[in-house]
Amino acid sequence: MDVRHLSFRLLQVYVRVVQVENISAAARQLHLTQPTVSLQLKKLSEIVGETLIVIQKQQFTLTSSGEALYRAACDVLSRFDDFNSELTELRGGRQGKLSVAIVNTAQYLMPRILGPFYQQFPNIDVTLHIANRAQILHRFEHQLDDIYLFSHPPSGEQVIAKPIVKNPLQVIAPLGHWAAGIKQIDFTALKQERFLLRELGSASRLMFESWLSSQGIELSHSMQIDSNEAIRLGVVSGLGLSVISAHTLVEGREKLAVLDVKGFPINSHWYLVRSSQRRLSHASSTLIQFIDQHLAEIVDAAWLLDSDLNAKDVKDPTSR
Repeated sequence: MDVRHLSFRLLQVYVRVVQVENISAAARQLHLTQPTVSLQLKKLSEIVGETLIVIQKQQFTLTSSGEALYRAACDVLSRFDDFNSELTELRGGRQGKLSVAIVNTAQYLMPRILGPFYQQFPNIDVTLHIANRAQILHRFEHQLDDIYLFSHPPSGEQVIAKPIVKNPLQVIAPLGHWAAGIKQIDFTALKQERFLLRELGSASRLMFESWLSSQGIELSHSMQIDSNEAIRLGVVSGLGLSVISAHTLVEGREKLAVLDVKGFPINSHWYLVRSSQRRLSHASSTLIQFIDQHLAEIVDAAWLLDSDLNAKDVKDPTSR
């Protein structure tokens, strides 16, 4: 490959196409025509000397060469974004761009962090994406963001995950439920109840079902609801019980009973996640350092981790 024929614009076009997985959509976002983008992709493929993208029956697939070029292009463009930010810093300001993607339940945590972060670094432009776990996993697999927040991180050698905050899962019931106020209830006494569960693939559901399996317990009745807020309201209304993150209970206004069940809370954590295959940008590093230094000032002490858990990054936490 003759790098003299490459240009930043070619790389920018390629990265955008890969991110949206659609040539027409990328053309609209780049304010170009679809034929122009197609020609630039063809030119880039000719420069590299390899097929980069295969599109068959509306299925968008990157070849191995295409994936390697995407990583390299992201790295090059990110480095020049940092260079521009560093020039700005030398001129007296701190500036940069940062994309953070979090699962739905983390909306109760990340805004608390970003508020004071923005006060200290007003010139760092943060974009926050909130979606369910499957959607955030998709964003991680395609490396559309700099930093991710999961309660059940993805697996793989490329995953660097650091636990930052406790995320205990509690059993909740309506205030008038017969089990409210009883100490150390055995879960088998509750298994005939209807349980309101998040969607398949959600971290809280994965952990709850894993716990049930470890106890040899099978629920008799369940109902799927794709929203923590709707689950809280459903429990208040007597629709059923649920196992939910304690963070969602702090933020909710509904009056609920947290049941004292043997084996609960199920202990879990929020993990700050990034990919080892993506270079840590200046703005990303700034946010990570800010969290390390100021988290104790932002969240309640009850959520803070023990020092041995928070000591360093770990790879593939699901293998532990």
